[in-house]
Amino acid sequence: MAAREEPAAGVPVVAIVGRPNAGKSTLFNRLVRARRAIVDDVPGVTRDRIVAPAEHAGRRFLCVDTGGFATGARRDASTLAARVREQTLRAVAEAECVLCVFDAQAGLIPEDRELVRLLGRSGKPVAFVVNKVDTPARERLLADFYAAGIDRLLPVSAAHGRGLEALRDAIVAMLPPLGSAAAGTPGTRLAIVGRPNVGKSSLLNRLLGDERAIVTAEPGTTRDAIDTPLAVGGRPYVLIDTAGIRRRARTREPLERHGAVRAIGTLARADLALVVLDATEGMTDQDARIAARARAAGRGAILLANKWDAVPAERRDATTFRRALAELRPAFADLPLLCVSARTGEGLGELFRLVARVERAYDAVLPTAELNRALQAAVEAQAPPGVGGRPARLFYATQTGRRPPEVTVFASAPEGVPTSYARYLTARIARTFELVGVPLRLVFRARPRATGVRRSRQRRAFRK
Repeated sequence: MAAREEPAAGVPVVAIVGRPNAGKSTLFNRLVRARRAIVDDVPGVTRDRIVAPAEHAGRRFLCVDTGGFATGARRDASTLAARVREQTLRAVAEAECVLCVFDAQAGLIPEDRELVRLLGRSGKPVAFVVNKVDTPARERLLADFYAAGIDRLLPVSAAHGRGLEALRDAIVAMLPPLGSAAAGTPGTRLAIVGRPNVGKSSLLNRLLGDERAIVTAEPGTTRDAIDTPLAVGGRPYVLIDTAGIRRRARTREPLERHGAVRAIGTLARADLALVVLDATEGMTDQDARIAARARAAGRGAILLANKWDAVPAERRDATTFRRALAELRPAFADLPLLCVSARTGEGLGELFRLVARVERAYDAVLPTAELNRALQAAVEAQAPPGVGGRPARLFYATQTGRRPPEVTVFASAPEGVPTSYARYLTARIARTFELVGVPLRLVFRARPRATGVRRSRQRRAFRK
């Protein structure tokens, strides 16, 4: 399936472009006031477009960080550099205004001149920024850049925060009038996580119907967590593509390790996780670790067995695949699973219906009366084991949290409830309320002291 992308979501877009290692990502992080893009001295760290919200003088806008712009990339359209260049040009086309970043230390070079010419033909408002002007004495380096036919240059130091207030004022001056764009809606955040090269970026591109993330056969192409808004059936979502997560012992390159750490951290700001597997391999140990991380982070999860089209025809049976996964990984047998192909689109027509179902469970309200009926039925079917020779009693339950749902059960000896019985109760309650794909949290507490009417009510606590 292909969903219609709404990259600006009603908020004006500011694209940041320039040569590799000019300091675009450092500037991006300054503008959005967060470390959202990876920064390193190695040129070419940023490859995909990275989007994050920013605000200044009461105006909200989206900043888009792009990969380094290289002149020679046009010669071979199949190279990674050429695809990064294409992404940069797309970002300019979709933006309301552009920041063109130069490197004061490197001076004006042919790539800068070509970029100035391209931006002039785009018809978009452009602010020309000379970065790495760390002190007033270095402002003499600006003279070189006027040779490109630029009327106004903004000297900044992204590393030290110098000149940023004037830059923010310049951005706001370029934005379209307030009445021309409606306020955007953040939407449900879906983190696409998994091992390297299982097809996460291909999946993102298929869902968007556009090559927003660069896809190559080389593992580790994606390094940053990339937020992309879209709408499906009138509902807003934000897809977050992430770097592949290897076992730590196999992560040798510092940038890849940084990207993997950022991918894990992405779960903290996501609502649901789409855990991508390679259908030709099944669920590996590392896949199981990633799914466990999503669960431990309290996020809803859906398993996507990608590359389904590459599974041999005699083994391409979804029911058999699910049964084999449940037998091999019983801890994740309760997670919803779709067999899909990012290459052909097979199976993806069901994805957002399943996402909506998991989202409802993630935000579920469990009525107290129904919850206690479910608890009583579970106790009648299987009583809790005794503690210290005395029968354990479960008095009542109430919902104490949402997103994910949390239930507190008041018991006579909460510390004595074994993990196995807690898992049993969790499964029964989750099944009763159809809490599909979410980590229901069960907390046991001692019953508070009761007096008067409350004491008489609690004498009716059920027991087995």
